[in-house]
Amino acid sequence: MKEKYKRLWALFTTFFKIGAFTFGGGYAMIPLIQKESVEKHQWITDDDILEIIAIAESTPGPIAINSATFVGYRTAGVLGAACATFGVVLPSFCIILAISYVLQQFQELKAVQYAFNGIRAGVLALLFKALWSMYQKSPKGWVSYVVMAGAFALTAFLKINVLYVIVGCALFGLLTALAAERRAKK
Repeated sequence: MKEKYKRLWALFTTFFKIGAFTFGGGYAMIPLIQKESVEKHQWITDDDILEIIAIAESTPGPIAINSATFVGYRTAGVLGAACATFGVVLPSFCIILAISYVLQQFQELKAVQYAFNGIRAGVLALLFKALWSMYQKSPKGWVSYVVMAGAFALTAFLKINVLYVIVGCALFGLLTALAAERRAKK
């Protein structure tokens, strides 16, 4: 029983740290979630990270919260999901609550504006790192490249809802896999 509480506490503190020290939203948290959950604690695998991102993207809600919930559930069931989710949400809640009281004065300071410009650049670098990590672990081939390019074009330029794009990509992948199996049998 003591081991279970240690694991729940570890989930809470790990995701609290991720939530407290990551700027830029859920996508910026993905590299940290991967490092903590896979490399440091070995709660999940690298393949699980790809699944988490796919599931977190296709379900309602912020990706960081969905990811924390997924890792927590995989690690320690429903209580694990609750601890990880509460851990990742609590820092943002406290920070937003504090900032909301002084937002007008805080927003006008040049030093703060410059700091946020630097933070944005750093977040962009974290997003590229997450993208590169996901690319390295993804299957390569013409189907994957067509799906990647098509999904990017549909979401970035045509503003198609991400949920429709994910469902379409899944159907495309399924159909091409079935066609490849059929060709292999002949």
